[in-house]
Amino acid sequence: MKKRKSSVDTVDPKTLQVFVAACHKVAEYGLIRCSSGNLSWRIGNNRALLSASRSWLGELDASQVAICELNSEQCINGKTPTVETRFHLGILKQRPEMNVVLHFQSPYATAIACGDPQQYNYNVIIEVPVYVGEPAVIDYCMPGTEPLAQKVIEAMRDHDMAILRNHGLVTCGRDFNDAIQKAVFFELACQILLTGNKIQPLGPDAIPPLRAAGKG
Repeated sequence: MKKRKSSVDTVDPKTLQVFVAACHKVAEYGLIRCSSGNLSWRIGNNRALLSASRSWLGELDASQVAICELNSEQCINGKTPTVETRFHLGILKQRPEMNVVLHFQSPYATAIACGDPQQYNYNVIIEVPVYVGEPAVIDYCMPGTEPLAQKVIEAMRDHDMAILRNHGLVTCGRDFNDAIQKAVFFELACQILLTGNKIQPLGPDAIPPLRAAGKG
């Protein structure tokens, strides 16, 4: 007799489809290429959904979704989750107000990650101080390793965006739209910085009220 799966290691098909649709949306906004990014979503009952290792978010289906326990960080449905599972779950555990973690590799933001990210003032559009805030910058570590995970988790303790040198970016959000919006607006700011002429960032007096508006 085939063993029946428990309710712990299965997820309602509608919930899976919501996650799959969000993965496709990440790709539609040009935030990833092929297998370059990954997504996670807190679903309650000490569990999170994660995109499977080497999956293409733009073509993801329900068979490529891993279910992981937050506390143990163990996959409970037999799938192989993204190699960056440690920082996904670590961020979700330390930031209870955030339910989504997105690791992305949009063109302009990644170009900046491959140069000197600390030379830029990213407050060139109001959406950065309102929605994104100041990004953390993390020195290069081998992807999928414990040192990288620990650096990302620590940086995301008090940041909503992290630039991973020569790798990509990580952001988090209350829901899918919040995380995707942060990534899209940050990519726009990076595009302006790299392609604009004589860019003038917002003045320092403009930033505090915009940040306050974002928290409202």
